[in-house]
Amino acid sequence: MAFRFKAACGAGEAEEFTGLNQGLTLTSLLARDLCVDRGGRTIVKNISFDLRAGEALVALGRNGAGKSTLLRAIAGFLPLSGGRLSHTGAEAEIPLPELSHYVGHADGLKSALTAAENLAFWARMLARSDETPSPSSALQRVGLKRLADFPVAYLSAGQKRRVALARLFMAPRPLWILDEPATALDIASQQVLAEAFAEHRAAGGMILAATHAPLGLVDAATLDLGSAPADLGGNA
Repeated sequence: MAFRFKAACGAGEAEEFTGLNQGLTLTSLLARDLCVDRGGRTIVKNISFDLRAGEALVALGRNGAGKSTLLRAIAGFLPLSGGRLSHTGAEAEIPLPELSHYVGHADGLKSALTAAENLAFWARMLARSDETPSPSSALQRVGLKRLADFPVAYLSAGQKRRVALARLFMAPRPLWILDEPATALDIASQQVLAEAFAEHRAAGGMILAATHAPLGLVDAATLDLGSAPADLGGNA
């Protein structure tokens, strides 16, 4: 299945972008009594939720409540100290991290590489087929085609964030795990992000996000992590 849309981000820059949804076969993500420990302390305790194809879940809570820790554990970067995480679908035998895109607080970009080179790298790392959009098309989607050949070191914080988010379009993954994805984005870029969310969900994708700001996720369920545990001196 493929979706097509037009993006116009400046005079002479309108281009058709094709998002390929091959591999979007995750039908459910089930979490039961998840626990995550860091530094000998339990940061996430007994978290349960169900997420189905086309749905979104937003983790809420003040700084230090465990939102980032929970997302990193689901993405496979931190071990669970308790509970069970399972997924179903035609590719259920594939580990969940290989079915997920993760965009965290750090943008995950090499400053010496250009925006296009960064996306080409992520395409090689993430794509499961040769049929992927070009870096130029993905950058067009986030309004940065004109900066494709600029080293990332010279981009603003908001532009770097947009390059990081552009990798969502470089390889189809059914689950998007996003930690404060709208950080440093202007209003126009937030609208582009909201449209991408809607398109991903319409194609059967899932979104799991943590945020302090509205993301434009219509009918998203919420997961309240409550008050913060003891401060660990960093993002939880």
